[in-house]
Amino acid sequence: MRILILTHAFNSLTQRLFAELERRGHDLSVEFDINDGVTREAVTAFRPELVLAPFLKRAIPDDIWQHWLCLVVHPGIPGDRGPSALDWAVQQGLDWWGVTVLQAEAEMDAGPIWAWEAFPMRPDRKSSLYCNEVTEAALAAVLRALQRRSATGFQPRPQEGIEEGARGSPHRPIRQTDRELDWTTEDTETVLRKLRAADSQPGIRDRLGGQTLRLFDPYPEDELRGPPGELIARRHGAVCRATVDGAVWIGHLRTEEEGNGFPFKRPAVEVLGEAARALPERAVGLKEAAHRTFQDLAYRERDGVGFLYFAFYNGAMGTPECERLLAAYRQAWERPTRVLVLLGGPDFWSNGLDLRRIEAAASPAEESWQNIQAMNDLVRAILTTRDRLTVAAMRGNAGAGGVFMALAADRVFAREGVVLNPHYKNMGNLYGSEYWTYLLPRRAGANASRTIMERRLPLLAGEAMELGLIDGVCGTSPTGTENEVAHWAFQRAADPALTDDIATKGRRLDAAEVEKPLDAYRAEELERMRLNFFGFDPSYHVARYNFVHKVPHSRTPMYLARHRSLRYRSKAAYRSGTG
Repeated sequence: MRILILTHAFNSLTQRLFAELERRGHDLSVEFDINDGVTREAVTAFRPELVLAPFLKRAIPDDIWQHWLCLVVHPGIPGDRGPSALDWAVQQGLDWWGVTVLQAEAEMDAGPIWAWEAFPMRPDRKSSLYCNEVTEAALAAVLRALQRRSATGFQPRPQEGIEEGARGSPHRPIRQTDRELDWTTEDTETVLRKLRAADSQPGIRDRLGGQTLRLFDPYPEDELRGPPGELIARRHGAVCRATVDGAVWIGHLRTEEEGNGFPFKRPAVEVLGEAARALPERAVGLKEAAHRTFQDLAYRERDGVGFLYFAFYNGAMGTPECERLLAAYRQAWERPTRVLVLLGGPDFWSNGLDLRRIEAAASPAEESWQNIQAMNDLVRAILTTRDRLTVAAMRGNAGAGGVFMALAADRVFAREGVVLNPHYKNMGNLYGSEYWTYLLPRRAGANASRTIMERRLPLLAGEAMELGLIDGVCGTSPTGTENEVAHWAFQRAADPALTDDIATKGRRLDAAEVEKPLDAYRAEELERMRLNFFGFDPSYHVARYNFVHKVPHSRTPMYLARHRSLRYRSKAAYRSGTG
């Protein structure tokens, strides 16, 4: 089927649908919803059989949905309407929710239902649910809708025809007054629900440290106590604020007042400055905490296998995160294990450099340089581990240098449905480092490596395995992936043949070093990166600024907007009879 994907941005859900539909042989093109005129040009040029809208912030123009079948992916159950569907569901603590694929009509989210899929709700942040349950339900519902589009005689159901117990009701947009926190009366669970419902956008407006801020990235705290509403501790960039029956860690903040600081998320301690640095540091070791708390690095061990967990907000790894993960890796390396498993977060494995911290630096170029050096040090430590088997278990999506950090391990596994973006050019033609010029050809070969880097499109885990980037796909959920990889790791640790395999690995590293030292790969990559950071071409700095400040797209990149190529314009002319 010829499908035009109309979307506000190429976000994680849109990438997953694009990759899944392309893998199934559909003819796809993408147009960002910039304005009505651009959308009209897109449908005229591509002449799709279907317009699919997985992520929109405004209505599709009347003259488009009246002449083209337009299916909208709505993160709510049938009958639910409005832009705050998932926000309300999380804040109200509902037990289950769903995703609906409906036909666009005059009233937003009111058209007939083509398919819908329900899922149980976890008590977690909105962004995590969106990355996992919402995305899986959306894929299932879209595929069912496409089957019905191809079937003879199918008629979509009016929303009023959905059984009463499975039908929601219209919701007005959620406002900041609905999210307002009262730290002196509300318990931890109530505060958490509100914060989770606003993460990762728009956050909750509140007063903290004498400033008006937006609060993000919450974690429960079961042991620390203090006067309700007061800041009582700090830890690795986060601050802890007391509730009436416990406390909540706040990992990231954004300034709200005009002209005060940077208008994007940063670690809470950096935003609050002296007010946060005066708080007591409540350190937590690598051992997994026995109670709920903020712990972005943890380690456990069993039967000769070490498991090193890391979960950084949105997968961003600034210089401090890289250095702390490297220190944790070295601690784990000192343990008497035969297999060391690296487990990134359930939503993101890693997305490489922390562009927000770089943007906020006194010299973004210098901070970029420090960040890439720290990433390289971490990747090299994994890559040159000679005395045990290293395993990367990718439970969540990964991009740019985060992909190559995973490829530094001896074995790489990913959850089914994980989306990888193993390229850099979308960030202002960035060249990239993290030893990718060594790691990628070693796994995929020179020709496939060039194609992957130039194509600049997302890869599903299954596609990555076929290309040789990763070694296996396992599990359909973050927990399932962790369990399957752990089972495999225990078997390998108990296998006497592993000793010979580790020795063989050491000989391969020696041979590769003789052929071309790792230092040479790093120097060549960094020579190109220095030009990106310090050279005359400002593309990287412009792209980073636009990304961090959420500057609206002015056009759709050509590698996505295939209908704008000469080949598709010629096809469209032929189909319309004008060619």
